[in-house]
Amino acid sequence: MAELPYAAPSDYPVSVAAGYPEGGIARWRALVQSWLLPVPQFVVLFFVVIAAYIAALAAFFAIIFTRRYPRGIFNFLAGTGRWLVRVSGYAYFFTERYPPFSLGEEPDYPVRAEFSYPEQGIARWRPLVHSLLLIPHWIVLYVLGIVAFVCWFAAGVVILFTGSYPRALYDLILGYLRWSARVNAYAVWFTERYPPFSLSA
Repeated sequence: MAELPYAAPSDYPVSVAAGYPEGGIARWRALVQSWLLPVPQFVVLFFVVIAAYIAALAAFFAIIFTRRYPRGIFNFLAGTGRWLVRVSGYAYFFTERYPPFSLGEEPDYPVRAEFSYPEQGIARWRPLVHSLLLIPHWIVLYVLGIVAFVCWFAAGVVILFTGSYPRALYDLILGYLRWSARVNAYAVWFTERYPPFSLSA
């Protein structure tokens, strides 16, 4: 793995970055890395995500009544988001390194997500409408999800036969992961800034 060529920092308060696997990916991983090896991660994350939904409900009422995002809840939800991004990157063959079972930032892992805490608070009305405001994004992400699935399958075939990850497929899937992370963060009121319609950082 080369140095982590993370994308240039964005001014949006949610970012996802990854290091391109310059050295390639072992061919056998195309057969098992996306569905078999991450099974322990999927099992643990199932329960973590359930807890995250409950925490998000608590944040919903806290913001409505206080305009403040409880820091402990934010940290837990941000940690869940980071974990999900790492596991997604692993399943998409971004890296051969197994993702840690962690809510922390894990700065040396090749796939990272960062979320900025909303220090200025969140307007009380936003928990009531953010999901509605995201309808255009949900529609686009549905289509992009299909495209990303096709790209993932194609990348797996190429890796199986050549051990290399086509850069164009990698960039598109990474862009989809970024877009999804920004939309999901907006959906749980991490920021008041509407997410951009963009695959870039």
